[in-house]
Amino acid sequence: MEQKNLFEDGSLSKPAAAALAATAIIAPALASLSDRPSRSLSTKVWYALLRKPRFNPPRAAFPIVWTALDSALAVGAYRLARRPSTPERNRALGLFAANVAMITGWAKLFFGRHDLGAAAVGSAAIAATATAYVAAARPIDKPAAATGVPLVAWVTFATIVGTTVWKMNRR
Repeated sequence: MEQKNLFEDGSLSKPAAAALAATAIIAPALASLSDRPSRSLSTKVWYALLRKPRFNPPRAAFPIVWTALDSALAVGAYRLARRPSTPERNRALGLFAANVAMITGWAKLFFGRHDLGAAAVGSAAIAATATAYVAAARPIDKPAAATGVPLVAWVTFATIVGTTVWKMNRR
């Protein structure tokens, strides 16, 4: 018997929803491999020489925080994808996808291009769409919406850090 990925109500099958959710973890992780600070000596030196605020998180925090955030987002995406298709559900999934795309591109702005201003604006945009995602997901699936709240908090903090780094290093 053939497994359908889409049910009559527009919800995704468990395997299809799991594949969508895995994208939340895999896409940003793969994209960040090319632009992570340890990738090139020049980027390492550039990052080390940046003036940073005292409240800049320690380097070790980033993989821990992002693994937790990406995992939470994957759970939320899975839950939403299993719900019947409605314009509201599809809007929430669209905002989820926009967040994944923007998170994926942020490392390119900061570490790839060394564009501190664009990275700060990008962080603010991610915070805004993450907030919109939580608001859109809440009426459909409260636990799915709750999985986005830590992202809103982290990216709002990251926007403050990023904007401060940008201001401290403007020439």
